[in-house]
Amino acid sequence: MDKKDITYIVAAFCFILVIAFVIKPLATGQPVNTGLSFTTPTPVPPSTTPLVIYATIKTLPPTTPPTPVPTWNGKAQILNFVNPNTYQISNNQSLPQGTQINSTQPDNRRTVYATISGQNSGTTQIINIPFPYWELSYTIDPVPTSEAPASSFAITPTNGNSYSASGIQGSFSTTKPQFSIQVMDATDPNRIVRTITPPGGIDLNLWEGIAEETPAVTITTPIKYQEISPTPTPSSTDPRPWLEKFYEGERGYYFVINSQNINSYTIKILIPTRYVGQY
Repeated sequence: MDKKDITYIVAAFCFILVIAFVIKPLATGQPVNTGLSFTTPTPVPPSTTPLVIYATIKTLPPTTPPTPVPTWNGKAQILNFVNPNTYQISNNQSLPQGTQINSTQPDNRRTVYATISGQNSGTTQIINIPFPYWELSYTIDPVPTSEAPASSFAITPTNGNSYSASGIQGSFSTTKPQFSIQVMDATDPNRIVRTITPPGGIDLNLWEGIAEETPAVTITTPIKYQEISPTPTPSSTDPRPWLEKFYEGERGYYFVINSQNINSYTIKILIPTRYVGQY
């Protein structure tokens, strides 16, 4: 038997199997018997119990509009006394003690951070001041009025007659001491932080309680001769040294000093001692 015959036999056998297991059941209305068992799932009927969701509703308290703060009418109020029972305090009960106030005084000491001294005008180098607050203390020693260049004057008006009706003569100082300090911001050269001059001017005689040495006044008339001399005022009002406070810092500064007819000046930059070690 050759291969071709065997192929025909296998095909015939498969055809018989198809007729027996597929075509015959379909013709008779029976299910196809493949030799394999299948389980048909049983449908689950839908649940008839309704799904209930419980929600908790929180009732909010009614909102009360804020009470407006009464404004002050600018008039002083008068507080009267009330019965201590209003505050649940009996007459025999001592009043509650308040918070104890710390009696420790703050450290107000000052430390010299830099010094500038000289006699003539000039511009200093830049100094960095890293502190938020600092002070500038300065004092000057002006040239005494007696050493300053002086000039004399004489006025003799007439009364339209050939003789002199009155005459005034004397001398005065033509040069006054001048001193000023310009504090400049090194980060902004166009910004002058402050221009400082001695308040009230420079008057060494007034500071030392010596009256200004004005010349004696002589009045000459045909009737009388009288000489009036100045009266000294022995009171000392020396304001030196002056102090300027600066509520800024943390930058560099330089100083432009104008000094005329000054023997010497001293400028000190002061900082609070408590700043030492913090910056």
